[in-house]
Amino acid sequence: MYVWKDRGKLKVSTMDKIRASEPVPEQTIDPEATAITKARYDRIAPVYDLMETFEERLLFRKWQELVWEAVDSAKEILEIGVGTGKNMPYYPKDSKITAIDLSDRMLVLARKRAEVLNIKNVDLLQMDAQSLEFPDESFDVVVATFVYCSVPNPVLSLREINRVLRPAGKAVFLEHMYPENPFLRLIFDLLNPLTVRIRGANINRRTLANIQKAGLEIRVVKNLTSSGIVRLIIAKPGKEERDELNFDCNTQSIH
Repeated sequence: MYVWKDRGKLKVSTMDKIRASEPVPEQTIDPEATAITKARYDRIAPVYDLMETFEERLLFRKWQELVWEAVDSAKEILEIGVGTGKNMPYYPKDSKITAIDLSDRMLVLARKRAEVLNIKNVDLLQMDAQSLEFPDESFDVVVATFVYCSVPNPVLSLREINRVLRPAGKAVFLEHMYPENPFLRLIFDLLNPLTVRIRGANINRRTLANIQKAGLEIRVVKNLTSSGIVRLIIAKPGKEERDELNFDCNTQSIH
């Protein structure tokens, strides 16, 4: 059982509520956008860890610990967007882990890291998160850390997570959000084309709304920064999309 102890209310922006209630367009894979994303991460793979050195030492590690504390000791785990394998030091030793990435070159580095860390319980696969090659209800937990800023069709991929989760399972996300502050939103919108080109990350994605559009039921949201830009989200598999974001951040449990 995982329990959040903080009792602060989650403020959900009007824009996110509107986004969540908008009709969901037909969800299909855009081959061109997917190929561009793959090429971009293949290109930056050799310097990817170097690009994030400062952020990782200052912030990411403590956030990763929270993610894997929430994962706990699940039997079968899927990691979406394993990248170079930065989450590997936190993998539960007694779990069976499948980790996927779109980029072949990222996976080369992930395999090297697994070898260095002597991690034997992970199966690394090249796969598109928008079309998971697993049967329904295959995993107890799905994990994604800073992934849904770069998936071309995030709602389609999140629906796939909903599909492959077992009924009692959960999805654990560590993601950055579109800011609540109007001035910051303007800055993020202006910077987004540059961040996409350099790092492949869309910094103005409405990830909370996208998770709900995909049919997942959000149970826990934890603000990890004072601005609410980075959040830890825990969701359960659901059957229907909801019309609006309607939850708080009171003490909650995920069994």
